[in-house]
Amino acid sequence: MAIQLPLMLLIAILLLLFSSKISSETDTLTQFQPLSDGTTLVSKEGTFELGFFSPGSSTNRYLGIWFKNIPVKTIVWVANRDNPIKSNTNNTNTKLTITKDGNLVLLTVNDTVHWTTNATEKSFNAVAQLLDTGNLVLIDEKDNNSQNYLWQSFDYPTDTLLPGMKIGWEVATGLNRYLTSWNNWEDPSSGHFAYGVARSNIPEMQIWNGSSVFYRSGPWSGFRFSATPTLKRRSLVNINFVDTTEESYYQLFPRNRSLVIRTVVNQTVFALQRFIWDEVTQNWKLDLLIPRDDFCGYNQCGSFGFCTEKDNSSVCGCLRGFEPKSPQNRGAKNSTHQGCVQSSKSWMCREKNIDGFVKMSNMKVADTNTSWMNRSMTIEECKEKCWENCSCTAYANSDITESGSGFSGCILWFSDLLDLRQFPDGGQDLYVRVDISQIDKDAKDGSKIAVVVVASIVPSIIAILVFTFFYRRSKTKFRSKVIIKTKGKINESEEEDLELPLFDFETIAFATSDFSSDNMLGQGGFGPVYKGTLPDGHNIAVKRLSDTSAQGLDEFKNEVIFCSKLQHRNLVKVLGYCIEEQEKLLIYEYMHNKSLNFFLFDTSQSKLLDWSKRLNIISGIARGLLYLHQDSRLRIIHRDLKSSNILLDDDMNPKISDFGIARVCRGDIIEGNTSRVVGTYGYMAPEYAIGGLFSIKSDVYSFGVILLEVLSGKKNKGFSFSSQNYNLIAHAWWCWKECSPMEFIDTCLRDSYIQSEALRYIHIGLLCVQHQPNDRPNMTAVVTMLTSESALPHPKKPIFFLERVLVEEDFGQNMYNQTNEVTMSEMQPR
Repeated sequence: MAIQLPLMLLIAILLLLFSSKISSETDTLTQFQPLSDGTTLVSKEGTFELGFFSPGSSTNRYLGIWFKNIPVKTIVWVANRDNPIKSNTNNTNTKLTITKDGNLVLLTVNDTVHWTTNATEKSFNAVAQLLDTGNLVLIDEKDNNSQNYLWQSFDYPTDTLLPGMKIGWEVATGLNRYLTSWNNWEDPSSGHFAYGVARSNIPEMQIWNGSSVFYRSGPWSGFRFSATPTLKRRSLVNINFVDTTEESYYQLFPRNRSLVIRTVVNQTVFALQRFIWDEVTQNWKLDLLIPRDDFCGYNQCGSFGFCTEKDNSSVCGCLRGFEPKSPQNRGAKNSTHQGCVQSSKSWMCREKNIDGFVKMSNMKVADTNTSWMNRSMTIEECKEKCWENCSCTAYANSDITESGSGFSGCILWFSDLLDLRQFPDGGQDLYVRVDISQIDKDAKDGSKIAVVVVASIVPSIIAILVFTFFYRRSKTKFRSKVIIKTKGKINESEEEDLELPLFDFETIAFATSDFSSDNMLGQGGFGPVYKGTLPDGHNIAVKRLSDTSAQGLDEFKNEVIFCSKLQHRNLVKVLGYCIEEQEKLLIYEYMHNKSLNFFLFDTSQSKLLDWSKRLNIISGIARGLLYLHQDSRLRIIHRDLKSSNILLDDDMNPKISDFGIARVCRGDIIEGNTSRVVGTYGYMAPEYAIGGLFSIKSDVYSFGVILLEVLSGKKNKGFSFSSQNYNLIAHAWWCWKECSPMEFIDTCLRDSYIQSEALRYIHIGLLCVQHQPNDRPNMTAVVTMLTSESALPHPKKPIFFLERVLVEEDFGQNMYNQTNEVTMSEMQPR
């Protein structure tokens, strides 16, 4: 016995140590085993983890849930968001425990309560479990039904919606589940931006900014919300919207269970964002943004007015049969419209041939606060019921799934129609009550005027078209003969009037083997790019405008005109162009090494760019940009400077390309303003993205982003550093402040760079991306900074931006990239 006792004691100690190790990976918390700061719960399949954390540079401690196996620490729920554990609190006394009556309680020193579940149902056998859905639940361990939750975190969400989580109301209990934003990425306390289900006779999803409605989805129409346009691609999620007398809620589920999805309400960017985890890039990819870029503000156009999109701006109009209250508001852009009133002053209720309805198609229907719904009525019954009530202003179907006999259900509106919107596609039909006699009269008067006008101008139009046809035909034939005679060689002396040779289509088609897919170099916003070989053996690159191109004839003309007048070793050379019927082609010198991003963002290719080559590329881009801003015949603002628009010749010398959306400023003019913001997110200066103000300083900002990308080998768009979720600009700022270039410079360069040079170049990049345009240097100063050892001014802390939602693909490996049109900026969220 004397020998056995120590042996049994040793076994007991080993078992205790082993059980302790197992408990550190448990998904369950009991009354006898509190969770202290430094330990965590991990869900059964290792999907989620619960523990204590401090966001960003904050020293406050919070209890939260995050994804376990995702390197970018992403918090999805915070217990004590509005009552943090202060930094002066002794963390050794911080613990999450279960009370005797079955509540979870977060305690600190002197048993100070920072958060509790306050579960209505009590249990002496309660345990807490972290599920693989991300739901923290309290259950009675003796209850055989594991779905009987005493309490669950899914009922009290913070800023994140996870698959399977319900957002909405329970009528019996009054429980309202909604998302509330963080105040900022370092402060998870409740912000003023929220997302949830609005309770009314006809529920819908809404975003609130404080107590004001910021966005409304429109009512559920059977398979989507009224404000949802027709999607250009199959959605990655299935939506479940339930509205009964007992509850009204919204859920989403990924179509592919392997997808990791989260939806976040973000106060920083004033939007609801849906992210999908990308295993390839090891980062969150923005899949959906609400409101979208072409957002019309809530009730922007007033009573009986509707918002639509024109020339990439939101424009207000009046419903048929209505006119603006104030004539000066006709076609008002991006401003609050005072609304519309009936055009007819003699409208009579329920008067045959006077009182009637006009159909408005593709509409987001009006605010449902003053509406009524019957799900079983037909559309004809709906019309009759509205016509009989003189307070009824409009009607529509409540279900447009076209099941059974067709559209069904009825919605009636009994007041001014507010927050209307019309889409190019999507939406639904809305029938508006008007004086139809007035509309018929206007239509007849318009037809008479149209007949007179057409009869008077048609002969003139025919004469002009005939003259133009023969003039252009003779001119095209002459130029074609010139090109054919020289067998595709460039002969500028014979094209002096245009300063750029005109190629015939047959020559280019032959050079590219009829635009064979084997010769395609890439795809961009303009269209596909092909490699070709002229009869004399010269290689060329051919950009072919596609029918579905985001760019058009204006961009084509822009590039032809600019490139005929620009000559510099760091600008790509355009050899000529071709216009024949529907074909529009640009012919460039062929660049064997494609574009900068082909090397920069590829782990194998980036090794070919050593330190000296990268500095040469930066200097070459700077000299080319200086030429555009100051030394060329025209002062050019590029507006779409990015790594994919920097081409590399055989010696890796950079050449700026793609002047399709460039702007010319004559004389001393160095800036302009546009309502059509075009460019590429991640490279756009904030004043341009937000207000449409472009200048030479917006190009300087883009250059600064490229400079930082060249040094780091990382994209600004989509880059995220460490658990802080810093983007590239933020990371550069941190590395420069800490004098730690080794944390920023591309790892493939190892010790080949000079530390003082690296810090200086990061410094110059930060000067270029400062928030205020006046703080940024011009390109003359930049070139001087790059070529001298002069002292540099101290940069101001930049505003950190994150990537946009982009439904379109990112053609990162192609010779030419896509042009994106955007109208709002995104600040870096948590």
